[in-house]
Formats: sequence, structure tokens, C-alpha cells
Amino acid sequence: MVPLVYIVRHGQTQWNAEFRLQGQADTDLNALGREQATGNGRRLAGLIDNPGDFDFVASPMKRTRETMQRLRTAMELDPDAFRTDPRLVEVHFGDWQGFTFAELEARSPGSVKPRRRDKWNFQPPGEGAESYQMLLERVKPWFDALDRQTVCVTHGGVVRTLFRMVEGVSEDEAARLAVPQDRVLRLQDGRLQWL
Repeated sequence: MVPLVYIVRHGQTQWNAEFRLQGQADTDLNALGREQATGNGRRLAGLIDNPGDFDFVASPMKRTRETMQRLRTAMELDPDAFRTDPRLVEVHFGDWQGFTFAELEARSPGSVKPRRRDKWNFQPPGEGAESYQMLLERVKPWFDALDRQTVCVTHGGVVRTLFRMVEGVSEDEAARLAVPQDRVLRLQDGRLQWL
């Protein structure tokens, strides 16, 4: 059985606010994102009585590391006493990173239609680009190795893979899930619940 895990998506970035595909572009939190990270830390402080019993792990990207630092500060913990795991980085959008869908469509009409048809398995053009299924295959070994209570700060795409792995939601549903940046997701007893 997977231990108790709290999952937090990084706070908002300016690219989130502009609906730009971030993927593995290393963007910073904006003012709202910093507030969201601190708020999620306060929420976790109320949920966790024994933070020393938890592993704290984040994606190594700037936005997730800053979220974890702010979260831990709000929990009155050393902000830098956590580890990173590269398997938790966001799905790579290849040549699409940095663009909105409207911009992609303007540059190359019809280019986003295949993604609309099968968002889960679509692989954007460009070196290193991944589909959500490829992301799931990257995240699964990390998930399968969970052996202690954990607080994880990661990305929307990774959260979608967890819903597919844990809840068995369909590819289509997982790909279209809304992943809030101001809530905590709890994995307990084989169920995922937004708090």
C-alpha cells in the first residue's frame, strides 16, 4: 500500500496566467503563485503534526523549488531541507513550449487538431517532446518506490498521471483534469482527494 502522500502543484507563473505551454521551460512564480505556495504550506501545517516523519521532494524546476521553499517556511521548517527528483519535472512540450494554442494555430493552422483528438497520447513536435503517456512512464518508477509519508511539489501533468495510475481514470479524463494551484491533493488508502 502506498503511504500517505500530500501533492502540491507549483504556484502560478506568468506563463500560467497567459495560458502559455510551459513544459520544461524554467519559469518563476508570480505574486499570486507565491501567495498560493504559502497558503498551501499553511494548509499542510494544519494537516501534518509530525513533519519529521515525512520525506519532502520536489521537481528540480525553479517554480517547484520556490513553491517547496515557501511551503516549508509556512510550516516553520528549514526552507531548503528537501530533495529534488528529475522524474517529477513537467511533461516536455518540445517546440511548442512558450506558445499559446492561439499562437501555434496562427503559425501553423490545424497543428493543434491532433492534440484535441487524443490529448493523452499526442506528442508535440521537437526534440525531447513527450506525450502524457510518456510522462506517466517516467513518473511511475518514482510512484512505485514511495515507501514513506511524503510531501511532493510537482506539476499539473504529473498530477494527471497520478489520477490515471491511482484512480484509473480514462486517458481522456486524466488529460483534461483541472489541476488547481491553491489546493493540496491527498493520496491515502489508494484514493486521491483535493483538500
